Amino acid sequence: MHKYSCVGLDHPKTHFNVGAVLRAAGVFDCSMVAISGHRYRRASTDTMRSHRSLPLLHGEDLHDMIPYDCVPVAVELVPAAVPITTYVHPPRAFYVFGSEDATLGKRVLSWCRDIVYIPTNGCLNLAACVNVVLYDRLCKECGR
Repeated sequence: MHKYSCVGLDHPKTHFNVGAVLRAAGVFDCSMVAISGHRYRRASTDTMRSHRSLPLLHGEDLHDMIPYDCVPVAVELVPAAVPITTYVHPPRAFYVFGSEDATLGKRVLSWCRDIVYIPTNGCLNLAACVNVVLYDRLCKECGR
């Protein structure tokens, strides 16, 4: 079975974090990054220039950008979420992350099949969350 992962950023706050997410996508062999909203512009933190080697989609609604047969997985700290440490990643996943100044809310959570959270003692920034989720996916794939 062909496996791949995609990252969706819902109205990311800073272009610096988006650049770091693009770098993480390149490092962890992510297949695509999708961005909703109007706050993104090219950032120096995409040191690998991943935007040149992987699809970077931009639109109004992330739901419209989910690849066919891809499971939407929200990364959000809500009561219904399961810890990433016990989560079994789907073979084809579209991970959805919110901005640092807002939650995903029902608008996004309503169309996500799974919801996971990263157990921490405090808040992580957007780029750090993406790195943790993609690394967790990689580790669990290597362990199978």
